[in-house]
This record gives sequence, structure tokens and C-alpha cells, in this order.
Amino acid sequence: MRQEETIRQVLQEVYEEAGAVDEGELAGYIPQLASVNPEFFALSVCDTAGNCYAVGDRGQSFTLQSVSKVLAHACVLSHCDEERLGQRVGVEPTGEDFDSIVKLDQHRRAFNPMVNTGAIAIADLLLSIYGEDALPKSRSFFASTMGVDSLDIDQSVFESELATGERNRAIGHLLKNFKLLDHPVKEVLELYFAHCSLCATTDQLARLGASLANGGQLPGGGERVLDPAVVRKVLSVMLSCGMYNDAGRWIYDVGLPAKSGVSGCLLVVVPGELGIAAYSPRIDNRGTSVRGLMAVRLLSERLNLHLFA
Repeated sequence: MRQEETIRQVLQEVYEEAGAVDEGELAGYIPQLASVNPEFFALSVCDTAGNCYAVGDRGQSFTLQSVSKVLAHACVLSHCDEERLGQRVGVEPTGEDFDSIVKLDQHRRAFNPMVNTGAIAIADLLLSIYGEDALPKSRSFFASTMGVDSLDIDQSVFESELATGERNRAIGHLLKNFKLLDHPVKEVLELYFAHCSLCATTDQLARLGASLANGGQLPGGGERVLDPAVVRKVLSVMLSCGMYNDAGRWIYDVGLPAKSGVSGCLLVVVPGELGIAAYSPRIDNRGTSVRGLMAVRLLSERLNLHLFA
């Protein structure tokens, strides 16, 4: 286990360096995200023993956006036969933007669970698994992985995405055309948008990362919330696909499973050791927090976190 003093010192140094950067733009295509304070910045680290370290706006909540795809993937793997999932969603990177309306792979399925096509297909499967209780049950599952009782939904963000998400509606109809959805597109997208609109803090997200780092057991000797086999599959896809069309450079430079969200949040896992979370709402053209990206790169370098180091 890395020394507490070293983690605290490096975290503070990285926070100050990355906090000096003011590049990037708010996610204006979701109106509610365009109105947040662009100066919010928080970094949290949680180790598998349950020790948590944080700097900045650690109490500020944000919507999970695409980080929810990690949890939806874990949820469906926990309740669905993998062969059934594999008929609809693969595990290959696309090399495209997260919301690209791309052709399906050679098997006529979504490329992976981390892009919108895959996440929407997974939302449909969760409707089949849970029925009318799909949102409360998946929401409860998501909360359990962070060791909390519940996660709030930002209703204004949900309604904003529902009103303006024409690109995701197009993806939904594409999937429906190829018989990859069993439920009406409207119902599937409502669940998908609800997942994206769930709220957390960096402390909670880092705790999720620590649970994944800990093979599915909550940090500090807590209960097991995920099967280790599910964790292995989820982390594998996060490593290869979680950073979209920047995945190759991310693996090369940082070398850790990760997932970004256009709200400005970033989840990173150091297997066997740590969960890391960042939040800063200015994002780059790939939908990743500019400050968060810089901070995690620096943490990986200075704490020697790269998987292949």
C-alpha cells in the first residue's frame, strides 16, 4: 500500500498544477450542463483499505453521464447470460466519438458497452431483466457499488437530455431497425437518460473505483457488491474502450482502466490498489475533463501507477 503522506502530497501538487489550466468548454449541447460553474474542481483517491484523500470541491455533486455505462455494464453482466449480451454488444474499440452513429460491427451488434450504441442496447436488456422496476433496481445496484443507500437523479438534466437527445434517438432507431431492442425506443432512452442523470461526488466515485480495484468488494473490508469475474470483464473494457477515440494514447501514457463523462467527471481504477475520481466541467473535443485528464496523467506518472510500469 502506498504511503498516506505521499498520496496526500502528490494529490495536492497535482491539484494545484491542473487547476491552473482553464482550457476546454462546458458541454453546451446538454443545456443544463452549460450552466454549471466552470471553476469546480475536485480530486479524490480511495484505497482498497478504505482510506480516502481529497482536495477541492469534494462535496460538489455532478451527473454521471457516460460513467454510468460502467455501472450498467456491470449490472447487466451480473444478471444476464453473457452469450445473450454478446449477441447485442461486443467488446471492440470503435476508434470513433462516443456518440457516433456508426455502422454496427461485422456481427451486427454494438461495438462495446462504453459507447452510446452499446449502452442503449444494455438499457434495453435491463428493461427485460427488471421490467417496470428497471430504474429503481438498477439505481439501487449502482448505489451499492459506491457503498451508499441511494443516488439522486438530477431531474432538470434528465428532462434536458430527454428534450434534446435527437442523436441518441437516432441511435435507438438504428438499433431497433437491426432488432437489437425488444422495447420501444422511448422507454429504452428514458432509462438510458436516467442513468446518465444520476448524481455522485468524487468521493463516491473514488469509492466505486476502489470497489473495482478490490475485486468487487467495498473498500475497508466491506461487503462484496460485484463478482470478481464481472469486475475483470468491466475493467478490461474500460481499459480498451473507456476513453473512446483517445483510448490508445491513454493506455500508452496512463495505462489504467478509466471512463469519462461529459459532465466533467472521470473514473480511474488502479487494480488491487486505488480508485481515483476527478471532476472539472470544462471538457475537450472528446468529451473528457481537461483538468481531470491532466491530473490523472500526473498522478499516474508521479505515483508510478501505469499497469505496465
